[in-house]
Amino acid sequence: MNNFDLIQETLLEIDPIIKENKRIAYMNFKKVMSAFRSHSVMESDFYGTTGYGYDDTGRDKLEDIYRDVFKAEDALVRSQIISGTHAISLSLLSLLNRGEELLYITGTPYDTLEKVIGTNEDDVGSMMESGIEFNTVDLKNDTFDTKKILESIKPNTKIIGIQRSRGYSERKSVTISEISNIISEIKQRHKEIIIFVDNCYGEFVETREPVEVGADVVAGSLIKNPGGGLAKMGGYIVGREDLIKRISYRLTVPGIGKEMGATLSGLNEMYQGFFMAPHAVIESLNGAVLMSRTLEKLGFTTNPSFDAKRTDIIQSVYFKNPEEMITFIQMVQSASPVNSRFLPIPDSIPGYENEVIMAAGTFVQGASLELSADGPIKPPYIAFVQGGLTIEHVMYALDFILEGLKN
Repeated sequence: MNNFDLIQETLLEIDPIIKENKRIAYMNFKKVMSAFRSHSVMESDFYGTTGYGYDDTGRDKLEDIYRDVFKAEDALVRSQIISGTHAISLSLLSLLNRGEELLYITGTPYDTLEKVIGTNEDDVGSMMESGIEFNTVDLKNDTFDTKKILESIKPNTKIIGIQRSRGYSERKSVTISEISNIISEIKQRHKEIIIFVDNCYGEFVETREPVEVGADVVAGSLIKNPGGGLAKMGGYIVGREDLIKRISYRLTVPGIGKEMGATLSGLNEMYQGFFMAPHAVIESLNGAVLMSRTLEKLGFTTNPSFDAKRTDIIQSVYFKNPEEMITFIQMVQSASPVNSRFLPIPDSIPGYENEVIMAAGTFVQGASLELSADGPIKPPYIAFVQGGLTIEHVMYALDFILEGLKN
């Protein structure tokens, strides 16, 4: 069977999953459209501001839309937030003081947060330098270890952090239902503790978001899911009004907060990207299901499996050796619309312990809602695949991948 026929056969096989995912897309699209209509979005909202950014009605309206869609009290949506890591660190460093503790209950967070947390007191600007304590509780059998979490909470535990997506780990990503259950358990005993959720890669994959199940602060990146593949930069933070105010004071200055921050010409893409996001996210999700099932039929191990419940857009593929993994990622780059002639190779990257190889032929630099793949070169050899604005692009990339692995 040739590659095209294999892919078409697999599409027919996964059609029930595709249809269910499209139902999720419509439920989320209704929420976005309801917010657009209730706030009367107009062409004049896209004009943006310069300089200080006072009286930026388009910016303020976009934040109201995010607030409503994510069911939060307030929102901060800014081009000045440069990445998901920035949105996360901005939230945590704003809310933690010397002597207080951050407890992550999904194990060690992303490698890129290592310097934010601090490995020694010489890490400038880190939590460690500021005298903030950090501890973790690992998942147990791929779910929250409730007993250990409750035992680990101390009098100085101020924030409990949850990383929804797996990052560069083999653990399962945690679903909204699981997040809801653990928040309920914690809040019954410790109402004062702030629950923070890193929502990167998870927006619009399910029909509920973390604030709806009790999270106090949620952060993510606009060049991932909520940017819809159109936003060129930015991040968002949603949650309790008092916490968002404090975070905004750290982003700008105390007393000014959300009142400043020029948007220049970026609002059009941020609005349209959010409008497109429910559809683009589900296209990516269906592409992940297609890739998972196609490769499983050829003997590869994938995680999650094609028919598993999903809560983010990340698809892991396991390989027997580094050569296979490198070939896979190089084929993703070759099938990219941008920089397809470049050949990615493993290299050292700040913040990562092992060499990393990355395929990212994207229109927006680092945009992982667009099809991309990466992973550290270490056993077990795992490529982490994200995105795909259209399922057709994933089909096209699969054709390249299958040919490359054959050769």
